[in-house]
Amino acid sequence: MARLEHEALDEVSGIEKSALGDFYWVHNDSGDEARLFAIDADSAVLRPPYIPVSAADWPGHAIDGAWNFDWEDIALADGVLYIADVGNNGNARRDLGVYVVNEPDPLAIPKMRTLKFLPIRYPDQQHYPAKLWHFDCEAVFVADEMLYFITKHRRPGEIGGFEAGAKLYRLDTLFTDRENVLTLVGTHDGIFLATGADLSPDGSRLAVSTYDALWIFDRPADGDDWLSGTAWRLDLDRDVVQQLEAVTWDDAVTLRLVNEDRDVMLADVTAFSPVAEPH
Repeated sequence: MARLEHEALDEVSGIEKSALGDFYWVHNDSGDEARLFAIDADSAVLRPPYIPVSAADWPGHAIDGAWNFDWEDIALADGVLYIADVGNNGNARRDLGVYVVNEPDPLAIPKMRTLKFLPIRYPDQQHYPAKLWHFDCEAVFVADEMLYFITKHRRPGEIGGFEAGAKLYRLDTLFTDRENVLTLVGTHDGIFLATGADLSPDGSRLAVSTYDALWIFDRPADGDDWLSGTAWRLDLDRDVVQQLEAVTWDDAVTLRLVNEDRDVMLADVTAFSPVAEPH
């Protein structure tokens, strides 16, 4: 187990392995500056060497044209980073969306510029706040060039009143001047509070982190309901791992995890057990 010692990383909520090398992009949760941090495999922060600032004082890679209302996860595909500003604890937000930026070389460029912001809306939410509090999200991933969202559920009117269940949505349009209405793809009754998601390097398996377990789903035989695929699960000891906030794949069999206390852990997916019951 390693630890994110950089003081500015005080509440990490998303992690994604880079396509440019053996390092990772991470970001803080709500209320932080609009910025990303690059970290290496030892959890040390990466920065351009020509910037006259110490590693301890490095403020991260700023993103012009963005604002962190409640960033919850990050995904990467084809050299583009998708930063999901979709935290919605009270199920009342009407400004959910995704920032799109090109992935930079963190040793060469100190900041980024927003390419676009994609406003989103759930097709089955008609009230703000919703009658059923099923419209918070902390887990996004890209598969087959499409961005997906996995929701986190609460009892109505209770910020701290969690309940099992998740919905899977897909982003089908890329409007920047109006809301993109998501498409409901599937549901899963057994997932308890999804906090992160990532597709394996070969695109065959989906990893989902939750409060009480890690899940692996095989690519579905038909369609794109990833939560319907053959599943494996690893139950978590909360006394050890605390509250997981983010997950990404290191390689074909290893997951890299970050918890709310900034601990970085690895999990071997060959240790997961098959899930027999239907979802």
